Order: sequence, then C-alpha cells, then structure tokens
Amino acid sequence: MAHAVVGLGNPGAEYRDTRHNVGQRVLDLLAQMLKRPWHREGQALTAHGQWRGETVHLVKPLAFMNVCGPVVARALRHLGVGPADLVLVYDDIDLPLGAVRTRMKGSHGGHNGVRSVIEALGTSEIRRVKVGIGRPDRKEDVVDHVLTGFEQDELPVIDAAVAEAAERVLALLG
Repeated sequence: MAHAVVGLGNPGAEYRDTRHNVGQRVLDLLAQMLKRPWHREGQALTAHGQWRGETVHLVKPLAFMNVCGPVVARALRHLGVGPADLVLVYDDIDLPLGAVRTRMKGSHGGHNGVRSVIEALGTSEIRRVKVGIGRPDRKEDVVDHVLTGFEQDELPVIDAAVAEAAERVLALLG
C-alpha cells in the first residue's frame, strides 16, 4: 500500500518561510527524517520513501495555494494513490500558534487551499494535520499575516509544532 502526504503552500523563494507554507516545512522535515531528496515531477516536488514497510510519497504542489487542487489530483493519479491514502498538511489560522490538530475528515474551514483540494478530489474524507499559525487581531490583516514570516521569538514554537506535526503524519501512516 502507498500513501501520499501533501504539504500545502505557495511556490517560490519569497513564500518559502511564510506562515502559509508551514505545511511544506513539515514535509521538508519528513524528507529529512526519511533521508529522501526532492525531485520535480510535473507540477510538484516529490520525495519517495518507506515508512514501516509502506511506500510514502511526499508532495509539494508547485501551484499557488488557492488553485492547488488540480495539481494535487494529478499527482495522486500519477502516483496511483487515492484520497483515502492521502494526508494533507497545512496551516490553520484558527489554531493558536504552535498548536497541532489531526482530523480524519471535515470541511475546508475557510482554508482556500483545502477547499481547492476537496473540490478537485470530490471528497472531504481526507486525513489532515493542521499547524496553528495564530490569527491577527484585525480581519483585514489576515492576508498579510499568512504571507509573512514568523517572528524570531515564534521560531522555537513553530519548530516544535513542525516536529510534532511530522510525528503525527507518521502515526497516521501506521
């Protein structure tokens, strides 16, 4: 059996360390843990490894968050993996900074990247690991908040959350 772990984020160096790309940070740690390099395959960066005898495909879509669903769907088809064998990893503005939550299914919760994936796959029955990035005080600051990096004093908190999220992903894989 094979599993796919998809980390949501935006492509490009200018977005690499933003709050919105914390899902891809988790995948970078997983690739290190599995000792697997990244390769470009179609519109995604992928790393392929083994965890407890199971094949694991790590996928970072090279599409902007709000329109990543079709890229995720194509990558899963290419890898021969269905939605039931997918774990989606992403940022959650409704969780406090550093909180990590696992869900087995559910709505997109207002997250446009998750909405795009659900629409492209035609199901909300997707396992998820969400990393809290905190919410700004004012609603009009949300876009700036998700597209900025973490403050220096937040880095130890987010590094611990990324490590916890990686462990939760591995636990979901069996």
